[in-house]
Amino acid sequence: MTRFAVIVAIAASCVTFSTAFAQGSANHTFAFNAQDISGFPSGAVSLTGGGTFDAATGFIHAGGSFSCTRDIDQGPLAGCKAGEGIRWDSAEIVSSFGIKCSGALSEPAKLAVTGNTAIVLKADFYRAGDGTHESFTANMVVSSVDLDPAQPGVQNIWIQGVGCGEANVTFQ
Repeated sequence: MTRFAVIVAIAASCVTFSTAFAQGSANHTFAFNAQDISGFPSGAVSLTGGGTFDAATGFIHAGGSFSCTRDIDQGPLAGCKAGEGIRWDSAEIVSSFGIKCSGALSEPAKLAVTGNTAIVLKADFYRAGDGTHESFTANMVVSSVDLDPAQPGVQNIWIQGVGCGEANVTFQ
């Protein structure tokens, strides 16, 4: 194939892609940084990352870094020790999920819903030494609004079995 034919083929695919993107994209992007997610009887996590998603189609591509900052003894991340953790990635979008920041039986559950200002997802978490096989899988929520306005402060990030925290969050 000549150099000109390659350039024409690349240009045509770019036009096709940009036209499709402009006509029907409902993708949302998000980014966040949370230093302390906690609230359950044991454990804490720091988490950072972001990605893009389309709730209507179920498309998600997201990931980032994570670290257990205190040993976790309950929930899906049970067994993660302080200092463990390398990265996380998205497994699938969840339309909604009931969350508790403390896990206490007396705490009423709040419903987190995927939309323009929040993403509820199932995520895979990886520790060093486990290679490409996820060490843990848990639901998580990232939101630009407070998930529990009845509590003092802002709780706009949540990990199943760990709790809530305040994160710097951006949604577009």
